[in-house]
Amino acid sequence: DILAKDYDVCARFNGGANAGHTVVADGHKYAFHLLPCGILYNKCVNVLGNGVVVHIPTLFEELAQLDKNGVDYKNRLLISDRAHLVSDIEIMADGMLEASKGKNAIGTTKRGIGPTYSAKASRIGLRVSDLVDWNKFQDKYQTFVKDVSYLYRIDNFDTKKELDQLRQLRERVIKEKMIVDSLEYMSNSITSGKRIIAEGANATMLDIDFGTYPYITSSSTTVGGVCTGLGVPPKAIETNIGIMKAYTTRVGGGPFPTELLDEIGAKL
Repeated sequence: DILAKDYDVCARFNGGANAGHTVVADGHKYAFHLLPCGILYNKCVNVLGNGVVVHIPTLFEELAQLDKNGVDYKNRLLISDRAHLVSDIEIMADGMLEASKGKNAIGTTKRGIGPTYSAKASRIGLRVSDLVDWNKFQDKYQTFVKDVSYLYRIDNFDTKKELDQLRQLRERVIKEKMIVDSLEYMSNSITSGKRIIAEGANATMLDIDFGTYPYITSSSTTVGGVCTGLGVPPKAIETNIGIMKAYTTRVGGGPFPTELLDEIGAKL
């Protein structure tokens, strides 16, 4: 948030609504999961890149916070047409997978992130671009739900409820012209000399390749994810800003507990 105020574009390149962060600005507290931090600054355009997975209802819940406090985000929120949609059935599947692991649960946020990236890799997922043609989307959606239901043995998912909700929210997405070819937008922004900051979600030790597998997230969290998650060339990256914690901690399960309350733990 501190850095974003000095940039023209703030772009997310990975993750979804799993990585939450709190921003306090002008006396108001905001809980962001999907929205880039630059959304609070009037001159900053915010991009959800192709590497992000988007749960549309959650996105609008976050936007409601801005509406409440009079923050104008018109024409400042763009979603890549290549970004994948998170469906409620994937959120359901996420919770079921965690519950089935018992004491070996990873500690995911149960927001459907893993199953959505799995669907993407399995070539059965839904993209943001699919929302443009509603008639075609409905057919794709039914096929998608059928595939996911088979994979996770789900037989009680309410497709009508989600379709009704998506239809209503889609109208706002289309009306406010949020869907863009993000590769073209980022390329034009770079060549025109705009100042761009890429906002990461999660940390290096949660990277799907370089993290403490299997206690990881489902996307590339390192600087390499900027290239794949936004479609920008490596040579376009001028500076990499990282933050190191004094203690390697972990939310949820895994080999790095947040605090030790026994004789080993730090004492105040």
